[in-house]
Amino acid sequence: MFTSRTLTSYLRASLLGVVCVAGLTGCSSTQWGFPYRVGIQQGNWVTKDQVSLLRPGMSREQVRYALGTPTLASVLHANRWDYPYYYRAGNGKVEERVLTVIFEGSQLASWRGDEQPDLQPFQIAREEIRTSQKEAAQHQLNMTREANDAAAASGASAPVEILPGVTFGQTTGDITPSDPSASPAAPLETPMPLR
Repeated sequence: MFTSRTLTSYLRASLLGVVCVAGLTGCSSTQWGFPYRVGIQQGNWVTKDQVSLLRPGMSREQVRYALGTPTLASVLHANRWDYPYYYRAGNGKVEERVLTVIFEGSQLASWRGDEQPDLQPFQIAREEIRTSQKEAAQHQLNMTREANDAAAASGASAPVEILPGVTFGQTTGDITPSDPSASPAAPLETPMPLR
C-alpha cells in the first residue's frame, strides 16, 4: 500500500525522469534549432578587386601582397598556389570558391578560378546596416507625414512637423529668443581691432 510519503517520492522521481528524457530528446533533435550550430569558415576570402591587381610577370611577393598568404602551397607543386574558401552555415548551406595562381620560375604566369565576391564580409555587414538605417529613417518620415495629415484632417492646430523634431514654426523664425536681455533694439558691440 502506498503512503503519502512514498507516493510523493514516486511522483518526484517520475517527474524528474520525464524532464531528463525531454531535455535529452531536445538536445539530439534539430527540429527546434537544438543544438545551435555555428558557421564554419576556412580559407582565404579573395575579392574581385584583389584579383584585378594581378598582372603576368609579378613576383611571388607582389602576388602575396595582392591576395594574401596562400592557404595551400605544396612542396610537390612549387609553382602553384591555391586560395580556397569554404563556408558552411549553421543551417547546412555550403559556399565554396577556389582561386589558383600559377608561376613560371619566380614570376606569375596565369591564374584561374571561380567568380569572386565584390565585397569583404565587413563591407557586406556595413551595407546591411546602412540599408536598415535608411529604412528606419524612411519609416520615421512616413509616420511624421501621417501624423501631419491626421492633424490637418481633424482641424487641430498642432504644430506641423516638416522633419522629425523640426516644426514649421522653427523654420519661419517664429522662435522666441532664449536670452531675455537680448532685444532687437540693443546695439551690437563693435569689435576691437587686433594689433
